[in-house]
Amino acid sequence: MIDLQELEKIKQLKYRYFRALDTNNWELMRECLTEDCCARYDSGKYSFDGRDNIITFLDEGMSSPQMITLHQAHHPEIDIIDDNNATGTWYLQDMVISTEYNFTLRGAGFYHDKYRKVDGEWKISTTGYDRTFEEVEERSDKMQITNNMFTRED
Repeated sequence: MIDLQELEKIKQLKYRYFRALDTNNWELMRECLTEDCCARYDSGKYSFDGRDNIITFLDEGMSSPQMITLHQAHHPEIDIIDDNNATGTWYLQDMVISTEYNFTLRGAGFYHDKYRKVDGEWKISTTGYDRTFEEVEERSDKMQITNNMFTRED
């Protein structure tokens, strides 16, 4: 019998992963990943072993007020292997806006994850995606960012 509560916990983990990514909350990201996590982004083009290496890559590439991202995961296909291991496939839709380099990237793909329970909590132990498409468009002068959480003065 499928444990719906465990499925929901894994879904919430993936949603937190993307929230951490898009808000540059690297401490929250750290909580989502196992210490020995492996990442293979863009069909392995960007590959990292270990949580610290993954977070360093994400931080260096995304922690800029000129880089705004949106990552959404849809249609989860989650298989619970046993009490401590699961796998998941997610449909990815993403957008990256770079005001520094004046482009917008839109893409889609499929994330393939492995999950492991650590101290009773699900964590991502392997993650990465394969692209189905990616397009890049130069931003025109008519396109303006009217609100950016990274440049707001509170």
